[in-house]
Amino acid sequence: MIIRRLARYWLIPVAVAAWELVTRRLEDVPYFPPPSTIMVRLYEMWFSGPLSRVFLTDEAIADLLPSLGRLMVGWAMAAAAGVALGVALGRSRWLAGLAEPLIHFGRSVPPSTLLPVFLLLFKIGTPMQLASIVYGVVWPVLINAADGARFVDKQYVETGEVFRVSRTQRLFRIILPAAAPKIFAGLRLSVSLALIMMVVSELVGSSEGIGHRMLEAQSDFDIPAMWAGIVLLGLLGILLNAVFVGVERVLLGWHRASRTVAR
Repeated sequence: MIIRRLARYWLIPVAVAAWELVTRRLEDVPYFPPPSTIMVRLYEMWFSGPLSRVFLTDEAIADLLPSLGRLMVGWAMAAAAGVALGVALGRSRWLAGLAEPLIHFGRSVPPSTLLPVFLLLFKIGTPMQLASIVYGVVWPVLINAADGARFVDKQYVETGEVFRVSRTQRLFRIILPAAAPKIFAGLRLSVSLALIMMVVSELVGSSEGIGHRMLEAQSDFDIPAMWAGIVLLGLLGILLNAVFVGVERVLLGWHRASRTVAR
């Protein structure tokens, strides 16, 4: 099983090997260093620390940990707000009709264009970055939660009403479980968006973080360090997605089982 899963990623080592060979042969490509140089720089910058600190360097503690903290807090805030508002909109036609124009307008505005507004409101620092992450992440969660709550099978709701189940119990035992697959689809999309907005906000308004370190590397023409930041972000994206998929499989195991039985 493990060998089969690893075999699906055969293109990655092939692409890395091709990149290494091409950049080694073409010497006049300073902006595209070979992967081996990038990985050495990545190790030196963030993972060459002592064992007592889990190999994290001073730069990792100063930049990597704050970035991950803002990423998780911003994503959690957006997820909570998106699920709450989405379920409310999905269960109320009147509220949905009132809010839909604003939602379509808000999600159509690129989050990066609002960074100057967030800078004016919150100044440079963590509140500004959290606001940027929340605004960029909330929309897929909200829309998917609204769709999931709107299209809950009426038989489930009517059965709850017949048995005089309270509204709170209907919400947590009927509506949310039925909407969970849609909600998790939105949450999965939001993880990558949170990573993007974390970097964008740090490029504009931060004195620390991965994005700020990449901006400093660009200013110093430290191209390997800049690429090290890019590779680190890609690895973080893969790791976060893998963790989320694992959690989703555990929490939605009942849904997969029910679909298998239905087939």
